[in-house]
Amino acid sequence: MGLMATLPGFTLLVVVLWDTFETVVLPRSVTRSLRLTRVFYRTSWALWSGVAKRISHGPTRDAILSFYGPLSLLMLMHVWALCLIVAFALIHWGLHSPLNTPDGQSGFSTYLYMSGVTLFTLGFGDVVPREMMGRALTVAEAGVGIGFLALVIGYLPTLYQAFSRREVAISLLDARAGSPPTAVELLRRHGIEGQQSALIMLLQEWERWAAELLESHLSFPVLLFYRSQHDRESWLAALTAMLDTCSILLQTTGSERPSSAALRWQANVTFAMCRHAVVDLALILNTPPSEDEHDRLSPEKLKRVREVLLLAGFVVNDGEAWVTLRRQYEPYLNSLSRGLMVRLPPYLPESEMADNWQTSAWKSVRHF
Repeated sequence: MGLMATLPGFTLLVVVLWDTFETVVLPRSVTRSLRLTRVFYRTSWALWSGVAKRISHGPTRDAILSFYGPLSLLMLMHVWALCLIVAFALIHWGLHSPLNTPDGQSGFSTYLYMSGVTLFTLGFGDVVPREMMGRALTVAEAGVGIGFLALVIGYLPTLYQAFSRREVAISLLDARAGSPPTAVELLRRHGIEGQQSALIMLLQEWERWAAELLESHLSFPVLLFYRSQHDRESWLAALTAMLDTCSILLQTTGSERPSSAALRWQANVTFAMCRHAVVDLALILNTPPSEDEHDRLSPEKLKRVREVLLLAGFVVNDGEAWVTLRRQYEPYLNSLSRGLMVRLPPYLPESEMADNWQTSAWKSVRHF
């Protein structure tokens, strides 16, 4: 009986500590499918998103989905703590550690209570081990508890700093590409004003943003579920808009305001970084690439896109090369969109809606 309890307890202890190390400390993604954290997120997200899908009201559904990221992190930490408590209780129980208890009883519930008090270093002193083995195990659990709490305290600020850096660039994109951001609106606003140098700088900033997104979200995959603070904004929509923008620039030819070689070169490297990010993040979320049921760029929309871009000084090729370029990233965007329940933006605005910065709870101003 002792070995039957001690061995599972020790195994659970090793599994939880290793899973915590891989999630919090290890600065790289872990693709192994059999992990406590991976099982937790797959199960909890399936249940949470299943409930959200039954809600027809869009704002309410989005609000419920926005709670999942932060709440799942807290739930995961509770799961880790509970598993550690059970693991140490099983080891004590398997070793038959003699205890001093108020009622003289020492069943599994008593070991479980002592383990919880020890892990959180409460120090009640009403249940204590009497022999050296039990005392050593209690000291070890107290040390694990202190280290666990320290990791949690240090993990949260790092996580929210990465989230904040991600959202700053998304907010800045609002006035440049609309709400939600679209590739055609971004090029129209920069093309009409002749801001080619500003467009090059913007692509440089988003090349770095994509690299930081990839680094932070590979280290902390829970950030994939963190939603933006403003309506009609998301990291996936912003990434989609930049990939669409780069793909358009790479298919432009001479025009009244032709894109320079520097602009095309920057579009190429930004496209490469953004595509790298979307492919790796789809792998982390375990969402295989898939085709969309509705083409984001139907022949009618493509005609309208060319008309708008022509007025802004861009002439887009009508060839198979653009289709091939889109196939390099759109299937991954579709899979992420379905997996995270985030709507992808179109190529051009669907209506003359005001940007987020032009609205408030009291009034809105005219779209420029």
